Amino acid sequence: MLYLAVIIVAIVADQLTKAMVVDSLLLYESREIIPGFFNLVYVTNSGAAFSMLADMNSPWRHYFFLSIGSAALIGLTVVYWKLRNVNSLYSWSLALIAGGAAGNLIDRIRFGAVIDFLDFYIGNYHWPAFNVADSAICVGAGLFLLINIFDTRNQDLRKNQ
Repeated sequence: MLYLAVIIVAIVADQLTKAMVVDSLLLYESREIIPGFFNLVYVTNSGAAFSMLADMNSPWRHYFFLSIGSAALIGLTVVYWKLRNVNSLYSWSLALIAGGAAGNLIDRIRFGAVIDFLDFYIGNYHWPAFNVADSAICVGAGLFLLINIFDTRNQDLRKNQ
């Protein structure tokens, strides 16, 4: 149940923050929060991470991203079922990734694009805008990598899964 609970919390946090941004800002509006470091913005991304493929003008792009997101959720759940008894942190990591993927998939279904609003920068260098779902995916992927690097006790169990 931990897996499902973390997914739901990630989705709710993602969708609530996106709703607050949509209600508070106009599309492409930016509000400086920490001068020289952080803005809240309201932008959309019809592509993949860092707007890859956003310029592609194909009616299939939308369906491609919906298919990839759906396949990712199925794959993550299969991996969860295989690894859930190896290390309890796998539940957290895979659920964060799945919750983030689901949050962005919901945007693609509802709006045809993902809403991004966190804009960090130093000087003139801006990281690509991102959202809570993207953060959940990154934290989950990082945790997954750390488990695999440092949990040497369960290497044999993982190999047999």
